[in-house]
Amino acid sequence: MKLIKWITTIGWMAFPYVSVAIETPEFKSLFDGETLDGWVDVNTSPDTWSVKDGVLVCSGTPIGVMRSEKQYENFILSIEWMHLESGGNSGVFVWSEGEVVRENRLPSGVEVQMLENDYPKIHNRVREYVSGELFGAGTVTTIPDYPRGKRSSSIEYRCKGKGEWNHYLVVCVDGVVKLSINGKFVNGVRESSVKKGYLCLESEGAQIHFRNIKIMELPPGAIKASEIVPLVQ
Repeated sequence: MKLIKWITTIGWMAFPYVSVAIETPEFKSLFDGETLDGWVDVNTSPDTWSVKDGVLVCSGTPIGVMRSEKQYENFILSIEWMHLESGGNSGVFVWSEGEVVRENRLPSGVEVQMLENDYPKIHNRVREYVSGELFGAGTVTTIPDYPRGKRSSSIEYRCKGKGEWNHYLVVCVDGVVKLSINGKFVNGVRESSVKKGYLCLESEGAQIHFRNIKIMELPPGAIKASEIVPLVQ
């Protein structure tokens, strides 16, 4: 005990003001407004994604996704989106796989849905289907905060219709996803079976625009190898 106390005392005398530099998290852009740098087409086409007047334009065809170059674990995603067609369908996948092997051309991951408000009327769905539903897609499972079956439905309808910009703030930490729509948190899921993966933007039949895509990476958590999607080489 005396030896340990002596070593500790000498250490503090030699390095009295030792500190560890911790980087303060900040938002970084995932879209520069000019190119598709940082994104990789997974299973769409060269004409699906383009940039016009600082906006990322998705034609909606064919059905599929474009993914981020790197994986993310704990983070806050800020993204604006706008549908151009009534009943348009799209979304963003978090903690997603970087390849698509499913017949419906969409990946496994946690989907944050982006539907135009007329979708239920046009496609004969219940109203709860719109306004930022969250759910585990494919092989990924989650527990909904506000259950509609295995999905979680927002407790308020806050999405604006076609021709108007919507803002999503998506907080993803240790298997928990919380969604703010146009300035208010209204939805969430927890205990995701996957906690690290790619971001994917979805093309699903209707033109949609994206802008101001930013991410704030947060410190990592305790994570198992089985909770990380495989890297795409």
